[in-house]
Amino acid sequence: MVKSLIFFLVAGLCEIGGGYLVWLALKENKGIWYFICGAIILILYGIIPTLQTANFGRVYAAYGGIFIVLSILWGWQVDKVVPDMADIVGGLIALIGVLVIMYYPR
Repeated sequence: MVKSLIFFLVAGLCEIGGGYLVWLALKENKGIWYFICGAIILILYGIIPTLQTANFGRVYAAYGGIFIVLSILWGWQVDKVVPDMADIVGGLIALIGVLVIMYYPR
């Protein structure tokens, strides 16, 4: 379970970080190197989930919950947008969904 959660976290950071670099390149004219680095990191994001042992649909469904929480944290730390109660409650609900989808005994 710990290994699986680490894969989710790394994939999430790659998706958000890579997307952020592409965003900066296109929206804030940071240059081609931001775009290229972002694109490479996004490719890594596409590869990392394949290290999970569950099937594709289950992994990506659960990953959605991880992405929600990481996006809230990214916004808080990078964009300085403090999460409100709805963000926190929604993030907790998403994490509960991850636990049920990925780790509920079958």
